[in-house]
Parts: sequence; C-alpha cells; structure tokens
Amino acid sequence: MTTHTSVPAYAAPSAKAPLERITVQRREPGEHDVLIEIKYSGICHSDIHTARGEWGEGGHFPIVPGHEIAGVVAAVGAGVTRHRVGDRVGVGCFVDSCRECDSCKAGLQQYCTGKLGMVGTYGRAGRDGEVTQGGYSTHIVVDENYVLRIPDSVPLDAAAPLLCAGITLYSPLAHWQAGPGKKVAIVGLGGLGHMGVKIAHAMGAEVTVLSQSLRKQEDGLRLGADHYYATSDPATFETLADSFDLIVNTVSADLDLDAYLGLLRTDGTLVQVGAPERPLPVSPFALITRRKSLAGSMIGGIPETQEMLDFCGAHGIGAEFELIRADQINEAYERVLASDVRYRFVIDAATI
Repeated sequence: MTTHTSVPAYAAPSAKAPLERITVQRREPGEHDVLIEIKYSGICHSDIHTARGEWGEGGHFPIVPGHEIAGVVAAVGAGVTRHRVGDRVGVGCFVDSCRECDSCKAGLQQYCTGKLGMVGTYGRAGRDGEVTQGGYSTHIVVDENYVLRIPDSVPLDAAAPLLCAGITLYSPLAHWQAGPGKKVAIVGLGGLGHMGVKIAHAMGAEVTVLSQSLRKQEDGLRLGADHYYATSDPATFETLADSFDLIVNTVSADLDLDAYLGLLRTDGTLVQVGAPERPLPVSPFALITRRKSLAGSMIGGIPETQEMLDFCGAHGIGAEFELIRADQINEAYERVLASDVRYRFVIDAATI
C-alpha cells in the first residue's frame, strides 16, 4: 500500500471560491519517482479556468492548480537514473501518459491517445486512480520520465513559466520552422505572446507583434520584436497583407480569422494556441486562394520541452514575471483577468 505525506498547498475548495491554504497528500517516492521541493510556480490562465470550474472539472475539488513548476530534487526512488538529489528541475502540464501509443512513442505525450491519456499535473486521475494536485504547493512527486532539467543559466523563478508558456510557443515556432528568412507574427503580447517574441527572435526570425493597441509597444521591441502594430487600426490589415510565413495566435478572444489569414503569404500558416470559448468561423476562400493553412498546437512533449529549456538556457531566455507571495494568489487571479500583469505571476513557494 502506498504511504503518503501531508504538505501545505493553496487550493480552490470549490468552483469560483477563493483559493485557501490546505494540506494535500503526496505519495512517498516509488522506485522511479522524484520528490521535488518546489521553489516557484507560475500562474497560467488555465489555472484560473480550472479553479473556477469553467472547463468542466466540477468533480475534482478541492483542487491545487499549477503546472509551471520549478524546484530542486529532494529525494529519488531506488531506480531513478535521470535525476539526482540537488538537481534543478521542472514539471510542466502533465505528469504521466500511457507510454504505449504512437504519440507517446514519438515523444508527443501531449497528444497521447491511449486509455490513460495525458495525465494533467492537476485535476486528472493518474494510473493509481488518485486525482493529481499541482504546483501551488511546497512539494510534488513525479515519475522521473516527466521531470525536466533546468539549465543553470536560467534562474528558477524565470524558468517556471517556461514549462507552459515557453513550450506552448516554442513548439509551433519549431514545428513550422521559424528562423532566418522567415517573417513571424505573434498575436497578443501577454504571458504566452511575450515568450513567443523572445523565442522567435532568438531563432533568427523577423518578428512582428500584432496587439490590440500600442500600449506595450516599448516592451515588445525590448523583448525582440522588429515591428509592432495595433490590430484596432484597420490600416494594419491593409499594410501587412500577404506579409507573413507564420502567425501564432496566443489570444483567446473572438478574432476575425479571415482578416488574419489575409496577412499570410502563399503557403503561410496561422497557428492557434489560444482557446476561445466559442468556435471561430473561417471562410474556405481565405484558405484555398493561396494554399494557406489553419492549424493548432498544444504545449509540447517531454523531448521537445527539454529541447526548449536547453534552447532558453543557451540564449539566456526566461520569462518576464512578477514574484508574489502565496497569500496574493487570489489578487493575482483578478489582475490576470484584467490584463494587469507583465507578463507572468510567479508564486514564491517558500511563502506557502
């Protein structure tokens, strides 16, 4: 029988209720498990959706959100070979998968098609039947195969948001080969978008930010954008028609996709990573007239996430963040919803 240890955490006791301090049970490390002392945990908009029951997770309260986790290995199981005590490590959006389907074998665990599926870091039943609890906590136990190495050159607090925001942008930029000679547009300069600008710039692409206003223009250029345009200005869509090889849309708003598809060159691709609540209509003619593609992308698998972390380490890339105490989480949620953050909140786990 598995034994457990109680650790402090911040959880939503029910949908829409403010988060509060509780204790959660962490299993004792098994043969292939890693016990991580969490140092920092980023706040993702997905955490807010889940904590407020907006994505149908109604049966899993109380729930501890958090899937942007950075910390240090505190203990390892007898069979662990990938990590050692004292290593700087991270955990992203999932902590297990079936390991047997074609996606898992290809290192695309985020698209697991097996019966177990991708086991999210919080709010999902794992192979032991227990519902996972996330990173707003002091410790977490994760199978070694789902734990990432954080390069020494990236501070742990700046590294935490890379585990979701970073990989969410790195994956489409790498897959659609952003690089020298490519013109890339990032729609939205928020928690996701600011990482897209940094990463696309480091890949060598010519980077344009498409934001509703010019309010963050100075930031965008500082982070690596070559150009910055306001989408609230109709002239933007005339000026930039037929301009881009790749557009990555990070926002979850109801955008006119046809207008954005009009900004693509022949054979260009618009990749959706934001998740609006309602379907977005698309005219077939916006696609077929120039062999354009509309695609989607979701985080990345374990190998690609490690590749992203190593890339960020080599290029000195971390998130822009505001460090908060655990007792500021509820305030931070409201500020995220008001777009009052530049560009990620990170919880200091020492304050939990």
